[in-house]
Amino acid sequence: MRIVALDIGGTSIKSGIWDGENTSELKEWDTNAKLGGKHLMGNIVKILKTYSGFEAIGISTAGQVDVTDGSICYANENIPGYTGMKLREILENEFQVPVFVDNDVNAAAYGELYYGAGKDIDDFLMLTYGTGVGGAIVIDKKVYYGSTYAGGSFGGIVVHPEDVDGSADLAGCYEKYASTTALVAMAKEVDQNLDNGRKIFEAMDRPEVRRVVDKWIDEIVYGLVTLIHIFNPTDIILGGGVFAQSYVINRLKMRVHKYVYPQAKNVRLHQAKLGNSAGLIGAAVKASELI
Repeated sequence: MRIVALDIGGTSIKSGIWDGENTSELKEWDTNAKLGGKHLMGNIVKILKTYSGFEAIGISTAGQVDVTDGSICYANENIPGYTGMKLREILENEFQVPVFVDNDVNAAAYGELYYGAGKDIDDFLMLTYGTGVGGAIVIDKKVYYGSTYAGGSFGGIVVHPEDVDGSADLAGCYEKYASTTALVAMAKEVDQNLDNGRKIFEAMDRPEVRRVVDKWIDEIVYGLVTLIHIFNPTDIILGGGVFAQSYVINRLKMRVHKYVYPQAKNVRLHQAKLGNSAGLIGAAVKASELI
């Protein structure tokens, strides 16, 4: 088996070959998202042409995806002109192999389900924290997509209604406060040099930096507590590079269990195991089912 998979993010595109067990021929490319959907589509084709002999294509992508036809239902201004792009149709016509396309977090959830932290779990929620906050709902080992393929859009939970004024996209919503982007913005108010997660956690011995991190962790907690009370899940998988920090996951577990009602204290919080390869593997596995 030889499946080529792409994981299309706002900053970079990861690509590789999956043989049913392992990934190989891994590469990384700049997305150049601001150049728009048409330019991105051209790059996707060029990247795929660097591989040969594949039997199917798996695409994990930013944006909301109609999985029935493999088109982009909605993408925000981060990739102008991407909404409506018919990825599956274009790629099947170009390469004459079956193509699977899904949202990046849903694809990552499939990766974790088959090979990662969700391998022995039938039902779970997954959230990823990075530039924004993405989510997926897995029920009976299948992603629940919702009526318009927007299920699991947890970044849109309103956690600060006092900031909702209609002037900005997602104002007052979870991802504006709980994303890694939000953490960096908060840290830069303390020290302009703290412009990425690595620098922030290296400076954790500074009390003012630790206070920023603790405040940001509480923002993550607010959304998780809401989701726990809605879904009453047994398990939640958390993805994103920040969860490699033991301080974050340990404090998060402590704070979440403090605020949920007694019947929900059995919820288990897991770190995602596949890291940046989750979406790639998930898309490849689903594409292999089309052969």
